[in-house]
Amino acid sequence: MGIYGSPRIFCYLRQAGVACSENRVARLMRMAQIKSVRGYKRPRYKVGRPSQVSPNQLQRQFQQDAADQVWVTDITYIRTYEGWLYLAVVLDLHSRAVVGWSMRGSMETTLVLDALTMAVWRRKPKDSVIIHSDQGSQYGSRRFRQRLWRYRMQQSMSRRGNCWDNAPMERLFRSLKSEWVPSVGYMTTREAIQDVSYYLMHRYNWIRPHQFNDGLAPAVAEEKLKTVSGIS
Repeated sequence: MGIYGSPRIFCYLRQAGVACSENRVARLMRMAQIKSVRGYKRPRYKVGRPSQVSPNQLQRQFQQDAADQVWVTDITYIRTYEGWLYLAVVLDLHSRAVVGWSMRGSMETTLVLDALTMAVWRRKPKDSVIIHSDQGSQYGSRRFRQRLWRYRMQQSMSRRGNCWDNAPMERLFRSLKSEWVPSVGYMTTREAIQDVSYYLMHRYNWIRPHQFNDGLAPAVAEEKLKTVSGIS
């Protein structure tokens, strides 16, 4: 927890039943000279060219009324002493919950197919889902588009070189690398897969406070909504 700023520390304290305000937490942290860790610089804004494969159906509408309406996906890399590992993640925009992921030693199309298959297997969406990504070759491949057709999904793509069109995924990867992944990387690929899996499916989904959900972890926010809505 030595990397968080006052907003997330306040969320942890509130969940633990500690009576305090965010301003007080910030003041005490300043007095103790405790600051959050910021792992990455803000990326530069680019307009970019529209995709010739699929139009941008999302148009930065990152707030969705219900689960399994829009998923976003992307690829990042993880350093290990045995070589690079590539991580593909699928995120549900409704609660920012991780619904699928995959890690491989290469950026082949199978990487993104496995992440998508996991998401479909775990969520079993009843209606058509929009799946938004960048213009990477894996997402524009025939195999990926055929899989979307099989799952009755609609494809959406960001403008080329514009990270803000897929900002929630960029935010997740920034949190993963600044909060969890060792700065020197992992010793083995097996260790990396186990540790990253734990972060995504347990810590991030069930424990880590998320400002988008008013301080609730994504999976906790979903469960709360189901309880309020009377959904079993």
